[in-house]
Amino acid sequence: MTKKDKYAHLSEEERNQRHNQKMAKKKVARDKILATKTIEKGLLIVHTGKGKGKSTAAFGMVFRMLGHGENVAIIQFVKGKWETGERVILDKFKDQAHVFTMGQGFTWETQDRQRDLEAARAAWEKAKECMHDPQYKMVLLDELNIVLRYDSLPLDEIIETLANKPEDTHVIITGRNAKEELIEIADLVTEMTMIKHPFRSGVKAQLGIEF
Repeated sequence: MTKKDKYAHLSEEERNQRHNQKMAKKKVARDKILATKTIEKGLLIVHTGKGKGKSTAAFGMVFRMLGHGENVAIIQFVKGKWETGERVILDKFKDQAHVFTMGQGFTWETQDRQRDLEAARAAWEKAKECMHDPQYKMVLLDELNIVLRYDSLPLDEIIETLANKPEDTHVIITGRNAKEELIEIADLVTEMTMIKHPFRSGVKAQLGIEF
């Protein structure tokens, strides 16, 4: 018997009463759980996976933080000086949002390993500076996972620094193929899973969707 059949004999008013009683019990249980959550701290957040939306979700958190009047730093490890919708919006919050575009493009585009290494190091030094700057409540390290995938920075150094970041600072890391060591120390990890993507059907990157 389906749930719909189970309640078919009830009137609409009886269904409403039963629903309200069920939700009241659920609220009591939920409030009891929430009462145990008392820790407040800066989180280490990782967005990874082959699916679309890793940086997009991270920028959503950035915009939320800006809405609360807090300052945010964005370090872009890979993306070059692309004209993106996010950057246009962030330009309207120059007092709160500071964007550091340190990347030279994807490594298959630069085809220059030494250049990639130098860009990665410069971006990481800026990232450390921002993480330890008390003006920033959140620091986004966009595409750091890509840099680590190609061993452009020593993983041990990254893990040690992130594990000992300032306690009140939120740090978000994006990019495919997050290292297991990074996942291990993170507080929140989300894997984006690709089900379908228009790129596979010959659709190019589009304004408002990819950039």
